[in-house]
Amino acid sequence: MQMSSVRNPVADLRGLGIENVTNVYYQLSPEKLAEQTVARKQGVYADTGALAVNTGEFTGRSPKDKFIVKDNITTDTVNWNDFNLPISEENFDRLYSRITRYFSGKDVWVRDCYACADQDYRVNIKVITELPWSSLFAYNMFLRPSEDELDYMHPDWTVIQAPGCLADPATDGTRQQNFSVVNFTKKIILIGGSAYTGEIKKGIFTILNYELPHNKNVLSMHCSANVGDDGDTAIFFGLSGTGKTTLSADPSRKLIGDDEHGWNATGVFNFEGGCYAKCIDLSEEKEPQIFHAVREGALLENINFFPGTNTVNYADCRITENTRVSYPLPYIDNALEPSVGGIPKNIFFLTCDAYGVLPPVSRLSPGQAMYQFISGYTAKVAGTEAGVTEPKSTFSACFGAPFMPLHPAQYAQMLGERMRKYNVNVWLINTGWTGGAYGTGSRMKLSYTRAMITAALNGSLDKETFHAHPVFGFSIPDNCAGVPSNILDPRNTWEDKAAYDRQVKDLAGQFIRNFEKYAGASAPEILDAAPKI
Repeated sequence: MQMSSVRNPVADLRGLGIENVTNVYYQLSPEKLAEQTVARKQGVYADTGALAVNTGEFTGRSPKDKFIVKDNITTDTVNWNDFNLPISEENFDRLYSRITRYFSGKDVWVRDCYACADQDYRVNIKVITELPWSSLFAYNMFLRPSEDELDYMHPDWTVIQAPGCLADPATDGTRQQNFSVVNFTKKIILIGGSAYTGEIKKGIFTILNYELPHNKNVLSMHCSANVGDDGDTAIFFGLSGTGKTTLSADPSRKLIGDDEHGWNATGVFNFEGGCYAKCIDLSEEKEPQIFHAVREGALLENINFFPGTNTVNYADCRITENTRVSYPLPYIDNALEPSVGGIPKNIFFLTCDAYGVLPPVSRLSPGQAMYQFISGYTAKVAGTEAGVTEPKSTFSACFGAPFMPLHPAQYAQMLGERMRKYNVNVWLINTGWTGGAYGTGSRMKLSYTRAMITAALNGSLDKETFHAHPVFGFSIPDNCAGVPSNILDPRNTWEDKAAYDRQVKDLAGQFIRNFEKYAGASAPEILDAAPKI
């Protein structure tokens, strides 16, 4: 047996039941992991030096194949639903035995890392994989301990990922051969049958979304965050396509992180040590920071090259629309290290309203903020999915429903408490359509959206006069520096006012129907913030 590094991880593997492996590669450098991947014909180098791989059958998460072990810890605390699916302890044990036996006679990559930039909440993680590039992903995405720390690090959680290990649905309690299983009692995450690296990242996000709010009074958030020169922190929530990455990547502000954060009594901290960015249609002009991060050490997934070259064609979506790149956070020039900020002064909920009826900027009361947070609304436009011929509403609780094990109302209540305690402004920003729905109106200009966010951040917007939206109740500013006043109230932008009134009532009805499943666990203040038809 050959091993890398000064530390011998074999005892750790044996303690987990992984024995008779061929080679153990421990804590390898990104350069070595990339070399091994190319040598094994599992990937190639792009002309920027980044490693490019194909994740195979799965190019994204498989939410219907993600399970949480139902046991004494989780039975009465997890919000069991279409995303939080239960699996028995017996079936977990069968899968665990299957995946540990699978490694016999194979090479294994082991990496010690951790999550949570605030050391008071640090979670040590051991990631065991059967592919070198999966270990590179873990290096990029989690925080990296020093050599000295490795001598005394003990994992709080263990992730075991084996894409080649397939479940037997008939005996293992899974839906199909791939699986991702979280066991809160044994503190183990099993991932089999899928090489999509996002399952590793989101597995850890899921456990933090349970343990931090439930045990530590820390609000866990699926958001990006940045901080200004005077220390003012802002956080940005938003589903895919709403502009979260674009609008939080402000060269005049330091980036705390782009995806996962916690909010404790002193401020906001990043869970991660890297970024996992979508790169479909990536360009230097639109996303210069991400574009220049695609270099040696970065991991590209499921991209295509221009014919006869190793130059990435970012517009090519033949494999998937969900092309991705992972890289360490310091690859971003204005990244904050350590990635910890103060108490947020402003929170932005980003939505792309393809119906064209929500205001481009509005201020929310605590009740409205909690209601909108639980709703997690955006809308897809025609052409983004097969069969979508008109705008289609999407609601994802807390802007990240698949990763939230607790009831959404618990996260929303924590948000509301912090809003009041720290007098935080919450703004709803519509980056979608104005003057009509998709196909009739036009997309809100990015320059206007940036001006609205700037006005919110510098405090000038808070000094304007406001009026209430008649249906949703949001406070709409009468003026905003850098933005034509006539577009601030969406009804003014529609030629057919009656059509606007019908459309806004239709969307309000969708909100109300979607919220029915949360009503029983929501406080009266949240329920009172529902749209009024």
